[in-house]
Amino acid sequence: MKIVRYVHDGVVGHGVLEAGGGIRELGISPFEARQPGAIVARQEDVRLLAPVVPSKIVAVGANFLSHLHGAPKPEFPMLFLKPPSAVVGPDESIVVPRIAGPTVDFEAELTVVIGRRARHVAEKDALSYVMGYTVGNDVSAREWQSREMATGVLLRGKGFDTFAPLGPVIETDLDPTDVAIEARVNGKVTQQVRTKDDMIFSVATLIADMTRAFTLEPGDVIMTGTTVYGSVQAGDTVELTIDGIGTLRNPVVNED
Repeated sequence: MKIVRYVHDGVVGHGVLEAGGGIRELGISPFEARQPGAIVARQEDVRLLAPVVPSKIVAVGANFLSHLHGAPKPEFPMLFLKPPSAVVGPDESIVVPRIAGPTVDFEAELTVVIGRRARHVAEKDALSYVMGYTVGNDVSAREWQSREMATGVLLRGKGFDTFAPLGPVIETDLDPTDVAIEARVNGKVTQQVRTKDDMIFSVATLIADMTRAFTLEPGDVIMTGTTVYGSVQAGDTVELTIDGIGTLRNPVVNED
């Protein structure tokens, strides 16, 4: 099932996107247990938003072998937070801040959407706490990230407004252990990877590890890491595709 958040006739709604393009109404929250209602709109007649508004975004660093460039594997997941104000949706602009320099990096990431409150979750049960999966872009201003790494806190470099595009849907029926991830810049393929070949800590492992330390609430998202990444600047368009979910497309612009 593909869950979408959208604007139709000026009203924000949640729905289920059908194969034929119809959107069935889900009400005010996809986290309520209910069946989809009648078709209320067509996909071409709505504007898709980020499919979830998280209370927190937990991102994972150094979680793909190809991202390590030969460095040792981490002993435990390397976590950092991105603020909810960084979230934008499909076709919304990634804005390069004036203080960040002319380029930023994009990172195509399988992103987990938590479906119910999770604390001290066993790894064997972890996937039952997942509502579904979406495409995420962990946009990074490397100059700021490098400056901040000396302090051990990644905030500016990862947390500028628009630095967490999400979308286009939440797919509830997906096996996170084996999905294909691809990135394109201006139509040219720049990233291709399968989670089964490159991911170090699985989604279940990540959830179990995180919930030993803090509570994951419904709607929280986990960006699970990336393979090698690339740089973009104003005028570029980034398209990130995960098989079974869809394509997240965002143009890049400079801050006014």
